[in-house]
Amino acid sequence: MSASFQAARRDSNTPTKLFMSSAAYFAVVFGAGFVFGTVRVMWLVPTVGVRVAELTELPLMLAVVFFAARWVNRRFLTELDQSTRLTVGVVAFALLLLAELILGVTLGGLTPKEVFLDHDPVSGTAYYLSLRVRADALVSRPRRSTWRGFIRMTARR
Repeated sequence: MSASFQAARRDSNTPTKLFMSSAAYFAVVFGAGFVFGTVRVMWLVPTVGVRVAELTELPLMLAVVFFAARWVNRRFLTELDQSTRLTVGVVAFALLLLAELILGVTLGGLTPKEVFLDHDPVSGTAYYLSLRVRADALVSRPRRSTWRGFIRMTARR
């Protein structure tokens, strides 16, 4: 790690720390989305169609979003308040939309309007609702033993 990145992790509320947190969250979610999207377009869409392929990918992406938000919360944002966490989520969301626009225009040959508005009515609605989840996922405080607590709770029954 570079010295400035380590300093940004230590300082509680620097713009660098907030941007690095947003960039880390964006990178994990975008990387997974790029891999899942490639598999979806190349193999699933020709087999099952656009709607089913996108709806199949969605739960996987939401799982990635959940775990990425948990990791970013624990690594960068443990001492920050909810409004700052939401800001980090919104910046990551903006980076995600910008990357989607750039890829859609350059690789897909689409217009900006087509990138954002030409979706299947069902899977497109689910996609835009999931974008809201992506921005909000960082707001909750990280818990150390989520799975341990769940296991203890279910074992008592």
